[in-house]
Amino acid sequence: MYKPDSLKKHLISAIADLRQNPDKLHIFIDEGGALGTGTASLSFRYEYALNLIITDFVAPFDALFVPLIAWLKVNQAEIFANDELRKKAIRFEVDMNNHESRDISITLLLTEAVAVNPLDAGRLDVTHVREPELTPPFDDPFWTLYEGDNLLAEWTTPKAA
Repeated sequence: MYKPDSLKKHLISAIADLRQNPDKLHIFIDEGGALGTGTASLSFRYEYALNLIITDFVAPFDALFVPLIAWLKVNQAEIFANDELRKKAIRFEVDMNNHESRDISITLLLTEAVAVNPLDAGRLDVTHVREPELTPPFDDPFWTLYEGDNLLAEWTTPKAA
């Protein structure tokens, strides 16, 4: 699976609080499954709930959620096109530690398609299928997120995992 590592790298590079303290970000895969195609092919799809836990987060919530949504628009775009998925694909819980920090748990419903193709002499080739490109793609290669004059986050446009 490639999406957990891709998302982790994206969030750590985008958010100053996580860049300075990457150990605040913990990733777990829950409720995972592999769904076969129902054909003779060995191709399948991973389906799982990705649980992000960010401890002692002091930045505004938008500093976390805007880069997260930007990554999802590239790497799991179908959740925005489907009403039922959109309602449940991004869930979160927050523990208020004190006046400054929070522990945040975010659950994302993700999928990853895996194509398994036979070559010759019993050899198989495994390819993780990239997500379809957005139409239209993001126009700018680099983004900065501000709240007034306060820089919240900055990132390079995510690439499909």
